[in-house]
Amino acid sequence: MKRRTMLTGAIGLTVAGGLMTAGTALASTPTTNGVSPVKPAPAGSNGVQVATKVVSGRNSKFPVLRTERVDTKVEKVLEVDYQVQETGYWCGPAATRIALSARVEVPNQATLAAELGTHEGGTDHISQVTTVMNNRIDTGTYYTIEMPNDPPTQGQVDKLWADVTADIDNGFAIVANIVAPPGNQPPGYPPDQTIYHYFSVIGYNSDQNTVLIGDSASFSGYQIYWLTFHQLSTLIPPKGYSA
Repeated sequence: MKRRTMLTGAIGLTVAGGLMTAGTALASTPTTNGVSPVKPAPAGSNGVQVATKVVSGRNSKFPVLRTERVDTKVEKVLEVDYQVQETGYWCGPAATRIALSARVEVPNQATLAAELGTHEGGTDHISQVTTVMNNRIDTGTYYTIEMPNDPPTQGQVDKLWADVTADIDNGFAIVANIVAPPGNQPPGYPPDQTIYHYFSVIGYNSDQNTVLIGDSASFSGYQIYWLTFHQLSTLIPPKGYSA
């Protein structure tokens, strides 16, 4: 059953990108030099801002953290499995894995990378995430929503908030394809580069107008952190999200 109607609009396929190292990222010019980011041990002091527990791989290079569910009148947090991305260009597979874990048992990042068509330049388009999410959960559940206007229109911003709250209220995480230039970046990102990236939206707080991000890049140890909804709405254009 469809949860919402699709926002129409189209832009051409674009390279989404990924990380080159933990502390650097795919900058303005795509690279084929992707390598594994270094596992943060532990995360930065503000790196995990909600309750979590290690559920697998405690002593491995890429342990899995599970968030604790929150369901109050103003704050919702999904129970998901978070894992740092295993290569510099697997942000798409890692973000997809986080989002899928809210609904189903998840495969490893390598399996999802193959299903997404991810290559050393990254995952080309958010629609590839949508296809895999639907194949893994329920065909027709997820849609690709483009945000081609930068800055976004008020209608696009309103739809994004409606999608975030409706999805999370119903137990579905969102995957967003973002572009974070110097001066407009989430916490911990290298400030002198434009970062092309995928991350998951796994919660929101309607009183504070914030969203909870599961970010496999773990820049400076920031893994699961709160971001203002306004900033999220400015990071997605001119790309899109799967909701």
